[in-house]
Amino acid sequence: MFSELGIVIFHVFDIDTRTMLNRSYLNGSSQEDEVMALRSLSVFDHWAQNARMYPNAPALVWPEGHMTYTQLVKECQSVAAGFQDQGIKYGDRVAVMARNVPHFFPLFGAASLIGAVLVLVNRRLSAEEIKVIIEDTTPKMMIYEDIQRDMVGPILDQCSSVRTRIALGQSQAGEMAYADLLQAGLAYPALVSEHAPYIIIHTAAVQGRPRGAVLSQENLLLAGLQLTHAFELTPQDASLNVLPLYHIMGLNLAFAASLGRGKNVLMTQFEPSLAAELIADHRASILGSFPPILSQLMEAIEKESTDTASLRHAIGLENPETAQKWESVTGSTFWTMYGQTETSGLITFAPLSMRTGGAGLPGPLSNMAIQDDSGNLLPPQAAGEIVLQGPLVFLGYWNQDEVNAYTFRYGWHHTGDTGYIDDHGHLVFQGRKAEKDLIKSGGENVFPAEVEQVILDHPQITEACVIGVDDPKFGEGIKAVCVRRDNQAVDDQSLIQFVGSRIARYKKPRWVEFVDQLPKTKDGNIDRNQVKSTFGNV
Repeated sequence: MFSELGIVIFHVFDIDTRTMLNRSYLNGSSQEDEVMALRSLSVFDHWAQNARMYPNAPALVWPEGHMTYTQLVKECQSVAAGFQDQGIKYGDRVAVMARNVPHFFPLFGAASLIGAVLVLVNRRLSAEEIKVIIEDTTPKMMIYEDIQRDMVGPILDQCSSVRTRIALGQSQAGEMAYADLLQAGLAYPALVSEHAPYIIIHTAAVQGRPRGAVLSQENLLLAGLQLTHAFELTPQDASLNVLPLYHIMGLNLAFAASLGRGKNVLMTQFEPSLAAELIADHRASILGSFPPILSQLMEAIEKESTDTASLRHAIGLENPETAQKWESVTGSTFWTMYGQTETSGLITFAPLSMRTGGAGLPGPLSNMAIQDDSGNLLPPQAAGEIVLQGPLVFLGYWNQDEVNAYTFRYGWHHTGDTGYIDDHGHLVFQGRKAEKDLIKSGGENVFPAEVEQVILDHPQITEACVIGVDDPKFGEGIKAVCVRRDNQAVDDQSLIQFVGSRIARYKKPRWVEFVDQLPKTKDGNIDRNQVKSTFGNV
């Protein structure tokens, strides 16, 4: 399926590839398997091709150093060998929790080589949420930064599946250092289908428990390739990795740059002045953004008179006024978009100037439509659920057969989002379906039901309704409207602190309003729409 890309499969330097493959076939692989291997393209194969064509070109740069494509490919092999030395086999899960550190890319390449599945853990989650993810996916190994040890250690003490702990940085008793993982010798690549599970990213919880979205190498490569072509990326381009690599959009842009044979510029965390400096120093040409990244970066660019001549594209969610100002300040194009983890990231995108208020045009690999509740496809201008077919649809949720059957009903992936297609083919996003109400705050997805469940654990709260409200900093903020038990003296700050101690801090309310009673529907349920209209101001 990748023959039209003109990419020759290439396995690495200084190692007899035929010997390696022959050894892997001793486990009963057939001639059919060999043909499958010849027709497949993996993440590792792609980076090896880059190394052959541009051996000394930088694949990664960060404030303290850089890594060429040749170095990246060799480190991928070393990590793969280290995985195998620690008993990681095809299909085994390896959990990773880290900032945008350079180690991420060798981990992706190593998993690609041997068929391991990376579980990408959002480092902003609470300890209890991380434990749920580990228990759900049962990884044999967990890799984390040494600065996260105090949180991760007690979790892993309770999770028997994790046999090996790898510290990025200084290791302690009971851990291996990442550097030690590189000493194992040669890796023996598995015959890995590009359709097999490759990464798992847990999405926001609808009913209090996150679901692991499973994606393949094909998903990630094709999602990146769409952007490579849309942005016309070349080996001279660089992506500033502002967005985290445990989020799908961060991965989209990272893969887009490497598929264009360019480089990725890494930031461990967003700092406006450093981001402006990296744009100028490394001639960054693309970046992704969620509020408040763009506005803060603009302030730094204007304050420091940063040279932004290299910037060509920014893409993300932003209010039109901020996006238009960005274009004026930087001279680059802002692209609107729509996507989700389950669609391998972005499936619609277009320059803001094409349609203010739209979410872009479907990409070439997205068969997107609008459907009613009976499975009928709707004409332009008719609102319904956004559905998708094609190679960007994820493989399904981990260990969620019933949910998968419902999500893939009528032969389409159902996003749970609503919108319509206008007369010019642009998607207009309207929001989540009622049963999947969602707040999107600063690029993170928050389901009200999850926050409400935690609020109701407070002994002095009897009812709660969590809603999204306008927030000038994060685009959408979180407000809780609550009824206290017998008017007891819990105040807003103590309740916010209570919630923040139990779930990720970005999920805690920024505002709390106490009322005597919440509006109800005829059947006695909380009337969420009435709560929004009555208490939606802050």
